Order: sequence, then C-alpha cells, then structure tokens
Amino acid sequence: MEAYLTVKNLLFKDFKEFALNLTQRIKTASLRIAEVAGRPFRYLASGNIRKETLARELMQKDHLEQGLIAVFGCVEPCRTYFLCGNRQTKKLEFRLETGKCQHFYFYHLHPEFGLMHLRLQSWFPFAVHVCLNGREWLRRQMDPHRMSYAKKENCFTAISHLAGAQRLMDKQLEINWPQKLDEILRQNHPLAPEICEPLRLNYFWSTAESEYATDVMFKSPKPLQQIYPTLVRHAITSFSSGDVMRFLGHRVAAHGRVRGDFKGEIVSDLKQRPEGIRVKHSVNANSIKMYDKQGSVLRVETTINRTRDFRVYREKQSGPHGRAKSDGKKAWRILRKGVVDLKRRAEVSHAANLRYLCALSATEGKIPLFQWAEEVCKPLRREGRPVRALNPWSPADAALLQAINRGEFKISGFRNRDIRTLLFKGKAAVHESRRQAGAVTRKFALLRAHGLIKKVAGTHRYVLTEKGAVTITALLTARQANINELTQLAA
Repeated sequence: MEAYLTVKNLLFKDFKEFALNLTQRIKTASLRIAEVAGRPFRYLASGNIRKETLARELMQKDHLEQGLIAVFGCVEPCRTYFLCGNRQTKKLEFRLETGKCQHFYFYHLHPEFGLMHLRLQSWFPFAVHVCLNGREWLRRQMDPHRMSYAKKENCFTAISHLAGAQRLMDKQLEINWPQKLDEILRQNHPLAPEICEPLRLNYFWSTAESEYATDVMFKSPKPLQQIYPTLVRHAITSFSSGDVMRFLGHRVAAHGRVRGDFKGEIVSDLKQRPEGIRVKHSVNANSIKMYDKQGSVLRVETTINRTRDFRVYREKQSGPHGRAKSDGKKAWRILRKGVVDLKRRAEVSHAANLRYLCALSATEGKIPLFQWAEEVCKPLRREGRPVRALNPWSPADAALLQAINRGEFKISGFRNRDIRTLLFKGKAAVHESRRQAGAVTRKFALLRAHGLIKKVAGTHRYVLTEKGAVTITALLTARQANINELTQLAA
C-alpha cells in the first residue's frame, strides 16, 4: 500500500480522499452496468439477506435466460487498510485489519457457468469473490450433447448417460481458470486496470472455499429412505475422531487415537433440515458431510477451506505471485489455495468421499441380526478340522473384530503386524513378538474359516469379505447399543 501511494505521488494524509474518490467511482460504474443492461440495482439494509433468493425471484419474474440479473449493494465486513500511528516509530503506517465497507454483488445468468455472481469490495484492496456452481456448469454442457436429465434445485435426480456426464464434469478441471475469471472481472469491475496499473499488478485467483460432492443416485426414494436412518446412526455412533481424520486425509497412528500434539478441533454433529437430516464431521476448517437430497440421492461432500492440511507433489516456488521461480525439484508440499492446484484439490476431495462411502457401505441391509450372527457364533468343521465359534461379546473376540474393521484397512487391507500392534500393547521382546505373531496367524485362520476375511493374492495382506464387512459391523453396532435402543428397535 505504501509503495502504491509512492508511485501515485500521494501523501498519507491524502489517502482517505483518494480512496473515497475511487469507491464513489466504483459505485457509479456498478450503477452504470445495471443501467446499461436494463436491470435493477438494489441496496440491501443487511448483509444477511439471501441475495441468491432475490436473484432467482427476479430471474423467474422477468423470464431471463441469459445476462445480468441484478446488482445488489450492502455493507459487510471485510479486510481493508487502516492508516494508524505506530507509538514506537512515531510514524503513520498501514495495517490490514477487519472493517466494514460497501460491497457490490453482480448476479448473472452466464452463458457457460449459469447462475453465478461476483462480489466486489469497494475499498482497498478491492478484493473480489466469484461464486460458481459446478452443476449449473454441467447442465449447460449436457444440453448440447442432448443428454436428458431431471434436476431439482442443486441436484440431478436422473441423468440418461451417467458416464458421459461424468466425463463432461471432469473437463471442468481443464478450464483455463485465470483467463475465465479475468473475463468475468472485466465485465463487472471496469476500474480494475486503472487500479492495478501503478504497480502493474493483476488479480491473483485462489480458491477460498471448494465443495466437492459425490452423489449416489437411487432409482426411487424408498430404498434410500430404508437405509438412511441406519447410515446416520452408524456415522454418529461408530466413526471415531481418528476415523474422521482419516477421511480427510490426516495420518493417524495404528492405535487409532488422535496424536497428543494435535492442536485442532474435531466435531461430528447432526442437523435437521427441511429436506432431511445432515451429518457433518469437521477437522479444523475442513469438513465432510452426508445428505439425503431430494429423496433419492445420497450425497457425500468434502469442503476444503484450509489447504495446508493436504499435500501436492510439486516443485518448490519462491518469489511474488505471478513471478514465482521454481527450483526444479519435486516433493510432497503443502497444497496451495491458488487455482493452479485445483486438480489436486479435486483428487483429495474425491478420495475423502470414497473413504467415507466405503466406511458406510457395510451398514446397508435389513436382514435380521441373528441370521448374520448365527453362522459365525456356532462351531463348524473345515477340511475335517473343528473350528470354534466366535463370541463377539467376549473381550478378546470383540477386540479382534474391532481391529480388522478399522477405517484405515478398508481399502488397502491389513497385515499380521498391523493387528498385532492393536491387540498387544507395548514393545515386546523377540521371543514374545514371535509368540504374538503366531497367535494372530491362528486368529486369521479362524476368521477365514468363518468366511469373514480373505487373503490378497501375492501379498501378506488380508481384507474383509462382503459377508465379513456386513457381519462385523452389525455385531459391533449391536454390542455398543444400550438396552433402551434395543427395546425401541424391538417395539
């Protein structure tokens, strides 16, 4: 800011007048944009008024199909510059702090992005936020390909060619985002070139918040209605803090407990909405949520606000944005907010959604518990040898079932030493370690005889069978249920 005023040959005492003049010109330009397009400008008395609702009402009232819908103005909090005195140096200096100023919202029916808006801060540093909806974009991509679909609000309940629609959606990551966003900026902020010119700056585009959803579409509402209460119960009662951290890409030790040096906050909660129940798990500013949308869509959605919790394989860069230099050496580094890392952001979000869905998958089904438990809770013979029954209510067998059912083993499986670490605490001597390994091997043989696990060919890893995933989840859930819960289910 100080360099900017120096280039402009302005004294600190003249800053306020200079800034007020720019703010007034931005307001005049915003009103002019609305006037030229023949669309309304509305000043809103509160920033809490839902502007998208107003935009949709105007869009329907005036039967708009493309172009500017309206411009809204309101006073909202922002990060802006204040000229303050420094008691130590006895000089004036600029500080970037929280304040309030007028913001302008430009709502459009964009030919490519559909309903979207740009939010322009009318005071230094004139921050800009662009809000885009991926499904609005997808709808406009499917129309030229003559794909039929059913869309309710922000949700597709049916698509004629799902594989083709997914391929189109994947192309969103190939968009030249700086170019597209610069075009949107020029349409709504005509003073941007003049403001940036003194220091030859450009707007640097970063992703303030991203939402990446995976939708599981059901052919009718009834199947989802049958299993969703079970999914909600399982998500709230069975997923530990360690599980939530794993879903969102954090490393968790084999014992499953959160590290003692973890400084963040992990929260799981339920919220009753008009259309159903929402389950949300948060780690710091990032979250993963589950919804039942429009009766027939199960949506799992990862929201990323804090990118430093994730990693991307890239070169190290140093220097100011736009002129950063690379050292040529790639390594796993902190995920950046810049749109350059959007593809990696999508990858980690997609992986989080799949981990969550995989952890939920074992809860589906309405088969009575005794049918699942009857077979594994009685002795049997395999290859002429007797095999004892499993007792999920005994501490030893329950600990074994809980160990192999952990979230981190859902995809890559588990080894003898993984389970040994969970069942036998503390570091053991060589002789004792061999004894423990033998004990776990025998436990694996027991589980294989009952059809609960299978070995991955060519490896030392085991994974749960489909029968094992359903049976173990059902048994452990019943084991944790209290008398009141079981009585209510029986009623």
